[in-house]
Amino acid sequence: MARTKISESSRKKKSSGWWDTIRTVLYAVIAAMIVRTVALEPFNIPSGSMIPTLLVGDYLFVSKYAYGYSKYSLPWNIDLFSGRLFGSAPERGDVAVFKLPRDNETDYIKRIVGLPGDRIQVKQGLLYVNDVPIERRQVENFTFSDVYGRSRSIAQFAEILPNGVAHHTLDANPNGNLDNTDVYLVPEGHFFAMGDNRDNSLDSRIDNAYSGVGFIPAENLIGRAEFIFYSTNGGAAIWEVWKWGEATRFERLFTAVR
Repeated sequence: MARTKISESSRKKKSSGWWDTIRTVLYAVIAAMIVRTVALEPFNIPSGSMIPTLLVGDYLFVSKYAYGYSKYSLPWNIDLFSGRLFGSAPERGDVAVFKLPRDNETDYIKRIVGLPGDRIQVKQGLLYVNDVPIERRQVENFTFSDVYGRSRSIAQFAEILPNGVAHHTLDANPNGNLDNTDVYLVPEGHFFAMGDNRDNSLDSRIDNAYSGVGFIPAENLIGRAEFIFYSTNGGAAIWEVWKWGEATRFERLFTAVR
């Protein structure tokens, strides 16, 4: 009889231990989802459209609270409400993540250069905001290795937007297809964004009817890029632990996105 009681007590303790483990995991998952929804969400950079500011292989945190919340802030884009809650507008020069307007699913990251009511144009590679050219000067070339290991060098410029935000851009082809555009009048409730790699960026200069981005509705904004928490040059697969050190760009870790 005593053995039966001991056996039953042991089973209850094991059952309680398993339930405690499951409950702890569930709490951790719920907490992570809450943080991703209202505070910070990680994103990675898969393309070179924001070089030299962001490199392929950068992993960064985006502040979800910077512009308030829309249905695109929620997991699986649950359609609980329209518009934005606690919304605030991006500032010119912010590096923002948003849902691509033509499908409302794909995440894009670009720099906000045009606000509602602005007139935006590019002439001979120079950005004009409300018919005034921004301040731009050429600096040292941006050098990097291509996929074949060859060293390449591209003209790099320091730009200062009308509100004083400074950043660098690339201009690989002074006579590129997007170096001379029509005037874009940004509608109310929308924003105009461009990649810093000006000749290699699918952005607001191309209408979404032509597989571009077009004007970005405020509702599509997800958040503002804040800082890089990890960066890899792609030289190590996830299982090649012994290569992680040489593949990591340590100089980029925990740097702010500007």
